[in-house]
Formats: sequence, structure tokens, C-alpha cells
Amino acid sequence: MEYKSTRHVKYLCNYHFVWVPKYRRGILIDEVAEYTKEVLKSIAEELGCEIMALEVMPDHVHLFVKCPPRYSPSYLANYFKGKSARLVLKKFPDLRKYTGGKLWTRSYFVSTAGNVSSETIRKYIEERWVKEGEED
Repeated sequence: MEYKSTRHVKYLCNYHFVWVPKYRRGILIDEVAEYTKEVLKSIAEELGCEIMALEVMPDHVHLFVKCPPRYSPSYLANYFKGKSARLVLKKFPDLRKYTGGKLWTRSYFVSTAGNVSSETIRKYIEERWVKEGEED
């Protein structure tokens, strides 16, 4: 994975999000699933994010996305879920009767991913401390 840059920042912020429809109903099928993918892609483009992987399953969504560091993971999850729910329910109003008027549950899963492990970073920091201490 390669780093991206803005005027003042070089970054690699990758997030894996998973969320489910209300009551974990298997309603994301056929044209609903396709439209949900389109909506999520347009939201990512609007935010300046790059979708690395996207799967809309009947009862959950997986989104692996690279985003600028100005957005927190909680902001991204809420923005993707909120805007997609409004647009999908507008196009498919019949879904409201299966989900009690809301498309997504309030919960979600998020995980960060990079090109080095947490263990590698920890070892690097510990080694830097030892090297700097030896220089004195």
C-alpha cells in the first residue's frame, strides 16, 4: 500500500467498516444491493476517500476504505451510514416496513489497517529509546 499526501501531511489511513441493517434483515439484495454500492462509492468520492474493497451482503456491508486523516473513524462510519440510509430509503421506501423506518443499526465495527503491524511499531519505538539513550 502506498502513502498519500496532502499539502502538509503524508498518510496511510485505512479503515475496515462493517455494519448491518436494522434487525439484521437480509434486505440488501438485487437492485437494493447494487444501488447501495453506487451510493457508497459516490459518498467515498465526495469525501476524497478511495474504496479498496466493498461487499454488500444480504445482511451486512463490508467497506475497506483509505481516507484522509482529517476524518475520524466515527465520523466516517456515521457519514457513510447516515447518507446511504437516506438515499437508499428514498429510492426504496418499502424497506422501511422491514426495518422500523431506519435502515441501519446504530452499531458498527471498525478496524484500522496499515502496512506494518502494531508489534513492528512497538519494537521500533523501543529500539529508538535505547539508541537515543546510548548516545549520551
